[in-house]
Order: sequence, then C-alpha cells, then structure tokens
Amino acid sequence: MHNNHSSLSARFDFTGRVVFVAGGSSGINLAIAEAFGAQGARLAIISRNEDRVATAVSQLQARGFEAFGQAADVRDPQALTQAFEATTARFGAIDVLISGAAGNFVAPATGMSTNAFKTVVDIDLLGTFNVLRLAYPHLRKPGAAVLNISAPQAFNPTRYQAHVCAAKAGVDMLTRVLAMEWGPDGIRVNSLVPGPIGDTEGVRRLAPSDEALAAMQASIPLGRFGLKQDVADMALMLCSDLAGFVTGAVLPVDGGSSLAGGRDLSGALRPQQTS
Repeated sequence: MHNNHSSLSARFDFTGRVVFVAGGSSGINLAIAEAFGAQGARLAIISRNEDRVATAVSQLQARGFEAFGQAADVRDPQALTQAFEATTARFGAIDVLISGAAGNFVAPATGMSTNAFKTVVDIDLLGTFNVLRLAYPHLRKPGAAVLNISAPQAFNPTRYQAHVCAAKAGVDMLTRVLAMEWGPDGIRVNSLVPGPIGDTEGVRRLAPSDEALAAMQASIPLGRFGLKQDVADMALMLCSDLAGFVTGAVLPVDGGSSLAGGRDLSGALRPQQTS
C-alpha cells in the first residue's frame, strides 16, 4: 500500500517540468499556474497586459516558484513565436501547454456587430489555434500534455452568447482533431470545461445581481459554486502521468451544472452597442 502511494505521488510530480500558460496572468489560469508551481514546475506565462503579467510573475516568484512571463496577444503569431522561443531558450522543451485566453460579453446576436462577433472568435478560437500550432515545434515529443480551457457554451446553446458558443464549440472540436493528429507524436490534447466558478470575472459578468447569483447557485446539482482550485486540481491530473492514456477528452468541472442544458442570461443583459 505504501509503495503504491509513493508511486502515485511520483506520477503527480512536475519537478523540473516546463509549464506554459497562455492567459496566465489572472483568474482560473493563474490558479492553474500556481498549482503546477506548487508541484515543482517551472512556469512561463503570457497575456496581453504587460503590467498584469509582471504582477502575476512577482506573485508566483514570491511563493518560491521559478517563473517568468511576457506580454503577448494570442492573436499575434509573431509575439507568440517569440514567447515560445524565449521559454525554450530559458527552460528547454515545453512539457505542459495550457491555452486559456478568452473574451466574452453578453449581447443578443442582433445587438452585436460583425466586428464584435469576430473579436471573440479571434481570441477564443483562432487564439487557441495560434497557441497550439506555434507551440508545436517547442513541445516535448513524446510526453507533452496540451490542455485547452473551454466553457459550457461549447455544448450548451445559451442565449446572448452566440459568439462564445460558436468559438468554444470550435475549441472543443480542435481539441479532438489535434488529439488524433498529434497522438502519434506522443502528445496528449484535452479540454477542461469550468462551470460556475465563484469569485471569477466570468461569474460576475453572467450573474451581476445577488438574485442572479442565487439562481445560478441553485441550478448547480452539487449546490455550490466551484473554486479555482477545483479546476486547477483537474488540470494537474489531466496533465500528469496518471492520465497517460487520456486524450481528446472534453471534461466538465462544473458540479453537474451543464447537465440541465443551456442557460438564459437575460438577467445579465445590458443594453449595449458593440462596434
């Protein structure tokens, strides 16, 4: 029994492994970076805002983690390429790639412009493709684990989320296709689908009032909002050797909330024009 426990610990150990987190300067993605750091990983993070990256890197280093970061927009292939080259020059091949950059707002289809729809598709879907495609030459082969951070809108049609539903459905399908294409290289590609995670910008936007928040919580079969740690723990597991035969999976971490189907976000709707 003791031997089995120690072997489990070893398979959950990321000491010296290189973890790259796109969108890693805040929220769920930063919590994921912290979880890997606590397991000994060396961390590279990017996001659009230079100040937020610097703050996040300081926070990670203050916890004793080996971390660095730089500003790069997932819509900018040149900036991404430079970030991956800087990471491998510093740490070596990337063992774990987390793609979590996302954008969202609440609006009916008739209330958003072509450009507004395109912006979310560019960040969520094209951005995910850019991150994975441009990281590919820098991933450890065999042995790398890729994890996309998706959303329930990928499979639950949700009013006022046409852009996000379309983009995240694309992300989940991209996950499955690349799991097939990159499997022979020994690279696993999976997707995590966080549900309502308390104290995140996403929940605040989608349930801006106490009433909306209470209704959202009541709709979760486990009866509570998730924690960032719930998502981070599952990210650790899916990217660890414990999940060595899991690829192409799209796994909800949502307390069962997606089981009831789509959600009406009219309570979060604010009259707005997007350009």
